[in-house]
Amino acid sequence: MSRRAVDFSLYLITDRRALPPGRRLEDVVRAACAGGVGAVQLREKDLSPRELYPLACRLREVTAAGGAHLLINDRVDLALAVEADGVHLGGQSLPTALARRLLGPEKLIGVSTHHPDEIHAASRDGADFVTFGPVYATPSKAAYGPPQGLDALRAAGRNAPLPVFALGGITAEQVPELRAAGARGIALIRAILGADDARQAARSFREAYRLHP
Repeated sequence: MSRRAVDFSLYLITDRRALPPGRRLEDVVRAACAGGVGAVQLREKDLSPRELYPLACRLREVTAAGGAHLLINDRVDLALAVEADGVHLGGQSLPTALARRLLGPEKLIGVSTHHPDEIHAASRDGADFVTFGPVYATPSKAAYGPPQGLDALRAAGRNAPLPVFALGGITAEQVPELRAAGARGIALIRAILGADDARQAARSFREAYRLHP
């Protein structure tokens, strides 16, 4: 199956609760894009569609200006409404194959996975990439159980038919071992959103990724 090329290595997932006091999400995302983030997932599950729509419109402008892709968590309708670059699907989302039919071949689809079998299923159903984790302990993914660790990431990345992005509690110092374990990219939340300088934080991850093939 042909799929869209995944041309980014840093994937920022939004969570307004991780922002430093007084910061606006769109301003922090703008700084992160300037630092090298290549794709942003709008993931604010506590907001209604009416609240999400204007925020998605603002982030569409920010990411377009910053040269980054915008993906909307779960909501295919909202992704189409704001002309986002795609969607990210979780366990309670529409089936990947249905999302692909609705979105067509040009949009990006990411899928959250926690097991190698889920990666192969996502590929079969039309996904372009997956996140896998949590690799390390992190408050944002505590509901998904204990961290899976590098061995699980290595098993997930082995013979994976599409790019695997490591997720969960990642620091720039851990990038070399993640890449050695097969991660094609890095998905981040608090490490960038919660930083004093989101641009510099993104840049440090970008440089770590470049220096450790």
